[in-house]
Amino acid sequence: MKLKIALAQLDIAFAQPEKNRDRVMAAVKAAATHNVDVVVFPEMWNTGYALDQLSTLADPNGQQTQALLTDLAGQYDVNIVGGSVATSRDGHFYNTTYVVDRLGQLVGTYDKVHLFGLMKEDQYLRAGDRENYFRLAGVPSASFICYDLRFPEWVRTVARHGADVLYFPAEWPASRIAQWQIMLQARAIENQAFVVAVNRVGDDPDNHFNGHSLVIDPLGRIISDAGETANVTYAELDLDQLQDVRGPIPVFQDRRPNLYR
Repeated sequence: MKLKIALAQLDIAFAQPEKNRDRVMAAVKAAATHNVDVVVFPEMWNTGYALDQLSTLADPNGQQTQALLTDLAGQYDVNIVGGSVATSRDGHFYNTTYVVDRLGQLVGTYDKVHLFGLMKEDQYLRAGDRENYFRLAGVPSASFICYDLRFPEWVRTVARHGADVLYFPAEWPASRIAQWQIMLQARAIENQAFVVAVNRVGDDPDNHFNGHSLVIDPLGRIISDAGETANVTYAELDLDQLQDVRGPIPVFQDRRPNLYR
């Protein structure tokens, strides 16, 4: 089975949700001309890290984002891993992912579990406490957000359900981009899964972002690197490869979780 992915590496307009929604719409429209199965977006694409403005910028209950993604999915007959957006709910702010299938059905939602103090998330956002495991285009999948990448125990906890594809939307600054690649390759290898990671490009008041959205196979080999400009790039996952990797080295079967603390 083949899965064709579009990686929407956006230049996110700081604190300008309407402009960013336009960029999301344009990216899905462009991807649809390539007959893709899944379109993936970066982290916090609606606002960027304008965390001190969330009282006016965050999407209440994620309603506007969900409406946009479900409409785009249905209109263009495509599945969407909606990166993540700033949302407000019950008096708190969250960094939230929505996953929508090509019928416009919400099949996954996730509040970022690990908040990144260096970018002040812990001062403004509430952490999630639930995993996001789902089927998309018929493929068992899971999604995480940016800083979650540094917690292999969390990724393994979710991947143990049998995820074939792990999605990582991010706003990962250029100063640490070498670590981004290494850790993504490690997550692919140790979980014997494809990794699809979408980063942003451009600048906010405190950071420079240089993209390098990646698609990585279960052996840690880079299938696609989106480079350092705003673009939509494409990659094809050969899911039949998973059996060749997992068969000889059954890491999930050989785990001894009773020893892990």
